[in-house]
Amino acid sequence: MNTVWITGAGGLIGSYLLQTAPLFAPGGKIIGLTRDQLDLTDFAAVRGMFRQQPPRLIIHCAALSRSPACQENPALAGKLNVDATACLAGLAADIPFILFSSDLVFDGRTGNYDENAQPNPFSIYAETKVAAERIVLANPRHTVVRVSLNGGASRTGDRGFNEAMRRAWQTGRRLRLFTDEFRCPMAAAVTARAIWELAAQNRPGLYHLAGRDRLSRWQIGQLIAARWPQLNPRIEPCSRTDYAGPARPADTSLDCAKLQKLLSFRLPGLGEWLKANPDEPF
Repeated sequence: MNTVWITGAGGLIGSYLLQTAPLFAPGGKIIGLTRDQLDLTDFAAVRGMFRQQPPRLIIHCAALSRSPACQENPALAGKLNVDATACLAGLAADIPFILFSSDLVFDGRTGNYDENAQPNPFSIYAETKVAAERIVLANPRHTVVRVSLNGGASRTGDRGFNEAMRRAWQTGRRLRLFTDEFRCPMAAAVTARAIWELAAQNRPGLYHLAGRDRLSRWQIGQLIAARWPQLNPRIEPCSRTDYAGPARPADTSLDCAKLQKLLSFRLPGLGEWLKANPDEPF
């Protein structure tokens, strides 16, 4: 793969891609880019670095990914999630480019979405991801991978969904979790392995990558609580109908059969992965 850029290297998935590169991309020159190293909204600086250290592959993880932050500042969300993606994809016109997108591009009315399903975003974050997808997929060399909730151990300790739960329990908080909102959570370590395998095959297009199991927020909480009994984790079931905030998709579970056919391993469910990896930080 020669030189590879990984944007968002300080985030959860970006950091796991860096950690696993020696195993899955041996011999490559991996450049992990954080916000401190390169401001992706400074397009002149991005173009300058591209000339100085031209990559043969870009894996674009960086994004403003928290929905409340996007709702509060749509202009910033557009600049980071759409304009920065357009800049990078333009520079990478003749090389492979992989963009991370989200299951939240769907409205959640049916669930089990495959790559042929039409996006219908509910939030500013999801709207920016749909816009970025269209830019990237306009180039037949490029790839979009939609993922669901990812968990693991991030550098800052607050990027994985599991970390947010653990931090709440450490402060004695009780979590109220929906029994009627469904996702397909995945360990970021598995996501990284799948991305490296896909990159090595250089099969551009649109793919879904998520855990095998469709789980409610309540079921996810039960799995994570069992991982941390020493924290005396407290969870309480509730319904989306009790939520007073903006509309939330009910079921954004993903059908990953297309990508599964290309991988050398079976995508696990979250419970299966946690059981098989009791010593992994999660």
